[in-house]
Amino acid sequence: MKIVSVNVGLPREVSWQGKLVTSGTFKEPLDGPVMMRTLNLDGDGQSDLTVHGGASKAVYAYPSEHYDYWRAELPGVDLPWGMFGENFTTGGLIEEAVYIGDKFRIGETEVMVTEPRMPCYKLGIKFGRADIIKRFLASRRTGFYFAVAREGTVSAGDAAELVGREQHEISVADITRLYAFEKNDLKSLRRAIEVEALPENWKGYFRHQLDKQTS
Repeated sequence: MKIVSVNVGLPREVSWQGKLVTSGTFKEPLDGPVMMRTLNLDGDGQSDLTVHGGASKAVYAYPSEHYDYWRAELPGVDLPWGMFGENFTTGGLIEEAVYIGDKFRIGETEVMVTEPRMPCYKLGIKFGRADIIKRFLASRRTGFYFAVAREGTVSAGDAAELVGREQHEISVADITRLYAFEKNDLKSLRRAIEVEALPENWKGYFRHQLDKQTS
């Protein structure tokens, strides 16, 4: 398991449907080490902090293995590392096998997996096509967020070493599945809200789902 590419970029203004929109999805690969802090990487930023960023979504990781799928789905589209707005393009870390609360040592840092990435309209801006949002979620190839437990420098090529696992029951893929595909899986919903590392907004959403189906 490793970091294939480290990608950063500050928010920029782009034209979308006749309006100027600020987006932080434009990332470029770095050649050398960069400092990773509690809220982001140096040289990186999020445009709308009401829905992006924060301690539980400090760093976004996306599996390099998914790029071949998207090259087949989107022929002719240039897909450099960082195209999905990810800070880390990873190798060997797939949503089905990465669990909420997993802790990894990467370079000098330690991070913890918190939640999958849910696409917003700005992914459509990045690709220049609105249909990518539904296709991204339907693919279940969401990537996931890290919270930063220990700051330090990271570089492309760094190993991602699993150093702690809170539980073996609820993976990143399970959260996406319960959110968008199998909302009536009451057993898994109950397990999900017991996962300490899952952010409270997800737990609240799943509690609401349970209340609707059991009241």
